[in-house]
Amino acid sequence: MPKIHIDKSIFINKKPAEVYSKLNDFEHWKSWSPWLILEEEVKVTIAKDGKYYEWLGDITGSGNMTVLKEEKNKSIEYNLTFLKPWKSVADVAFLLKEEGEGTRVHWTMNSKLPFFLFWMKKMMIAYVGMDYDRGLNLLKDYVEDGKVHSKLDIKGYGSIEGYNYVGFKTECPLDQMGDRMRVDFEKLMPFMKVENSDKISGNAFSIYHEWDPIKNKVSYTAGVPISTPPNELLEGMITGTIPSSKCFSVVHNGPYRHAGNPWSALYSRQRAKKFKLNKRVHPMEVYMNSPKDTSENDLKTEVIFPIL
Repeated sequence: MPKIHIDKSIFINKKPAEVYSKLNDFEHWKSWSPWLILEEEVKVTIAKDGKYYEWLGDITGSGNMTVLKEEKNKSIEYNLTFLKPWKSVADVAFLLKEEGEGTRVHWTMNSKLPFFLFWMKKMMIAYVGMDYDRGLNLLKDYVEDGKVHSKLDIKGYGSIEGYNYVGFKTECPLDQMGDRMRVDFEKLMPFMKVENSDKISGNAFSIYHEWDPIKNKVSYTAGVPISTPPNELLEGMITGTIPSSKCFSVVHNGPYRHAGNPWSALYSRQRAKKFKLNKRVHPMEVYMNSPKDTSENDLKTEVIFPIL
């Protein structure tokens, strides 16, 4: 049977005892779980001693988790059982190691796929790994600040009005996207706001033409809507059109480091067959305010999936 191993880590600026206390009691998981944040309506049942919990959701499926073994302030081992959308089990653990003034936290999972699903191995490692990264970022907020700085507003069904845009199209490794996109917008926005402010007709956005976490590859356009095109374009700048479409969208409130949460909320609903993607129109993020105009924790981003 194909084996799956995942190991993700993060540095948390608190001592191991403070991290440990948030991991060995499932009451705390309700505040930072990367899966529970996707669906407010999910039903969670937790044992009185905090060592067992089960969940039942329309989007997140169902399952349970049990604390099996604890080494105070050092490690916790769990048994994880998924019941829906399919049955599987996994061994999960947190490993804590003091690092400077804080703690290096490793979150691991070992599991197996049925042989006939061998083709899903790389996909499972990639997507569960991204869930672990999302969760560790939320855990860091929770331990360091006492709350997570990520909130989802499920706007649901709506529509996109078609418009023209200018921008820069980039292909790069997924793990370089943040730096590359920052460079693109640092070229685009001063040019538009200073020299062509009268031509801007909406908020800046990113269109995702390709997103492949398995191959660590992304193709995107950093753009801004326009009423009329600039008289001259910067080197490498492109023009394009976003067609009108029905859509399903989620608004994220919080730092961009948590941007994976609205995307996961939408993909989980797609997998649950709440809508069918319109593959002729690409998914996009619309930046509803600017880091220069507000605090990082108050950023708003709308992630939009075109649907049929």
